[in-house]
Amino acid sequence: MHFRKATILDLNEIQELFVQTIQSVCKNDYNPDQINAWVSGVKITERWVDVIEKQFVLLAIIEEQIVGYGTLKNNNYIDLFFIHKDFQRQGIAQKIFNELEIEAKNQDSKIITSDVSITAKGFFEKNAFFVKAEQKNIVKGVEIINYKMQKNYK
Repeated sequence: MHFRKATILDLNEIQELFVQTIQSVCKNDYNPDQINAWVSGVKITERWVDVIEKQFVLLAIIEEQIVGYGTLKNNNYIDLFFIHKDFQRQGIAQKIFNELEIEAKNQDSKIITSDVSITAKGFFEKNAFFVKAEQKNIVKGVEIINYKMQKNYK
């Protein structure tokens, strides 16, 4: 596995990974209506282009396939963080997180925050994040619960 920064040419594969991961990995924590509302965000092309152009987007690659990615917005906010459904529980998330954390520290960030799904909450807790608040987001008329989480640095 190796890492590289994303380019606009990666957009379709990144979006496909987003949808497939949510539909398969998150199905035990969210119902079909919630999943459909959540993945509908893939259609907001301007947001995805904005992520690629303005955020630190790190891709994990195995044999030319994107197996996961994480994004860092404003040097201290993990905006997107997804691991391919066929590459779960192989340590990829931890390696991506470690690289995002290094980038945040290199930018002198004192905290990292993220809005974390029920599915990902345990991973973030294992990485010393704490829950600041449970959030009830309404997307396309459907309530989706996630958590505002934070990790502090000395």
